[in-house]
Amino acid sequence: MLALHRFQPRLIQALRGYTKAQLIGDLGAGLTVGIVALPLAMAFAIASGLKPEQGIFTAVIAGFLIAALGGSNVQIGGPAGAFIVIVYGIQAQYGLANLIIATMLAGVLLFALGLLRLGALVRYIPVGIVIGFTNGIAVLIGLSQLKDLLGLRIAKMPADFFAQIHALWTHIHTLNPAALAMGLGSLALVVVWPKSYAMPTAPIGLLQKLRRHAAQVPGTVIALVLATVTARVAGLDVETIGSRFGGIPQSLPAFALPAFEWTSVKQLLMPTLTIALLGAIESLLCARVADNMSDLPRHDPNQELMAQGVANFVAPLFGGMPATGTIARTSTNVRSGAHTPVAGMVHALVLLAIVLVAAPLAAHVPLSALAGILLFVAWNMGEWHEFARLRQFKLPYRTVMVGSFVLTVVFDLTVAVEAGLLMACGFFILRMSDLFRVEPLEVPKAPPGVRVMQVYGALFFGAVGKLEPLAAQLPPHTRVLVLEMHRLVALDTTGVDALTQLARDLQRRGVGLILAELNEQPLSLLQRAGLEDILGARCLFRTLQEALAVQAAQEDEARTA
Repeated sequence: MLALHRFQPRLIQALRGYTKAQLIGDLGAGLTVGIVALPLAMAFAIASGLKPEQGIFTAVIAGFLIAALGGSNVQIGGPAGAFIVIVYGIQAQYGLANLIIATMLAGVLLFALGLLRLGALVRYIPVGIVIGFTNGIAVLIGLSQLKDLLGLRIAKMPADFFAQIHALWTHIHTLNPAALAMGLGSLALVVVWPKSYAMPTAPIGLLQKLRRHAAQVPGTVIALVLATVTARVAGLDVETIGSRFGGIPQSLPAFALPAFEWTSVKQLLMPTLTIALLGAIESLLCARVADNMSDLPRHDPNQELMAQGVANFVAPLFGGMPATGTIARTSTNVRSGAHTPVAGMVHALVLLAIVLVAAPLAAHVPLSALAGILLFVAWNMGEWHEFARLRQFKLPYRTVMVGSFVLTVVFDLTVAVEAGLLMACGFFILRMSDLFRVEPLEVPKAPPGVRVMQVYGALFFGAVGKLEPLAAQLPPHTRVLVLEMHRLVALDTTGVDALTQLARDLQRRGVGLILAELNEQPLSLLQRAGLEDILGARCLFRTLQEALAVQAAQEDEARTA
């Protein structure tokens, strides 16, 4: 019977023996992350083709649920940059209602993956694929922000990569210099603004102390505030959240069920799988990064997937978008002194308080400033140094990584992961088949007519071609072929069939086949497959010496007879 994973959020364990010092650390970290999350939540939603409040509501609802129900002490959940391209494409092709349904279905799938203890399977995706599609998504995020950065007058950006380039090129004459200056200024400010994680911990002077205090305020917030004030005071003709979306409602999100039609749902298989796959990969990668940054207990991947499932099922009911673990905000949470999931819950409440108090101010935020911030996010998201390191690796890794990158940019994430896995499996099969060898073994006291061959590696469907011509390659007057197999590490049913065929080919030539020193897995499979019925009772020997001794005795009997 399949054992299901027990639903036990990390919060329950963390609250046992909860101290005042932990509470203070969690409150401070939650406040910091909440401020960091505000501009990012709006920017991710706008870049995804949604309203800014949908990103904020996702950060509030999904962020609270992921922290309260997840399997990590410090994971921060919410809208993520990796979802921008996916959400934009799904909405453009299927519509907002179907995006909501696909997100909810992905939530059900994520919960099922955790319940069935399949969280560890995500770790089996090769790192080359992860790096490839991560860099590809970063490129697409950067491309999607050029419209607002340049202030181009494009009614609606297409979802396709080449169509986006064409739209940007054909509308370049509508460039808005004020928007470009605003976006580049915001980008430059975020880049040069001191980062809290880069501050020295040793005793410092006055200048360094000021920089440390400045680093406590996120550069993204400073860029948004200065851009908003500059646009208002100078009366710049730039598009804002208010001019495009009419502002952000100063109220709690409303509950609404999506219009559900079975005919539409049947078409949402690929969007659902894409959201679930990306959500699982991003959240578990983020949790692993957080584990390496602190000495807190390691995360429970299955519980984390179950929490991600609940969050992605509930958030769309309040107008939310897909959510997952976010590395930037989780890293900020850890560096700010978080100890338990309480910090993630506080971050969500801080965002909710900001919406209820200061939502009208967001209407004046220039979209070009948000575009500049997202360009910084995209740059940090990509692992660009991996391209420079490609020359250190062989063709299979290069092909998988570059192929995943190109397919993500040109097609989509699902195609990239599927093709990447196929390429990785193909190269793995080739590599394992190259490692399989059958070589002569010189045995000084081998009886006349006995040929000893040593088998290396794994005998599976990709390597059986090296075994098939063995019978024809034996020297004349060979009466027995002994395969010494203690270096045979694995055997599959195709390998058993190849051995059976080899035995029959040898029998037609009047040559016997003996197998010696088999490991547990090959021996068990051969016995279950009934190879002894074909080779005879004395075909399997524990040691090579025992097999040769039996052959020597038979040779003596034949000579005396």
